[in-house]
Amino acid sequence: MLPNATLIGELIAFIVFVVFCMKYVWPPIIGAIEERQKKIADGLAASEEGEKALELAQADADLKLKEAKAQAAEIIEQAKKRGTQIVDEETQRGHSEREKIIAQGYSEVEAERNRTKEELRKQVAALAISGAEKILDREIDAAAQSDIVAKLVAEL
Repeated sequence: MLPNATLIGELIAFIVFVVFCMKYVWPPIIGAIEERQKKIADGLAASEEGEKALELAQADADLKLKEAKAQAAEIIEQAKKRGTQIVDEETQRGHSEREKIIAQGYSEVEAERNRTKEELRKQVAALAISGAEKILDREIDAAAQSDIVAKLVAEL
């Protein structure tokens, strides 16, 4: 089979078509493909950076969480110690207040006892003078005999 004119015409048309496509069609297509590849590569790189940032953030969050838990435990421990200290202080204050009230009560009882003793001494002295008057059938002047009355009160 000899090449005839149709075949040569088709060959020339095909070569012109290929040259036209290489000159005007392929560059925009290749540019779009390269731009798309670049966007995909940038997206993958950003995704990897995002994953690394996420891992760092997660590690940082875990560290901060551990620190917060440790700080919370420390605050709770301090609160427990302070609570115990307050209870001990209040217990001590209550004991001292109780001792003070008891001592005050004892002193009041002692003062009342002394007042009662003094009153009884006076009454006994008056009764003794009255009894002595009746025995002697005469009146004893308490003002004149004050030294005797004072001795009698002191003896009682």
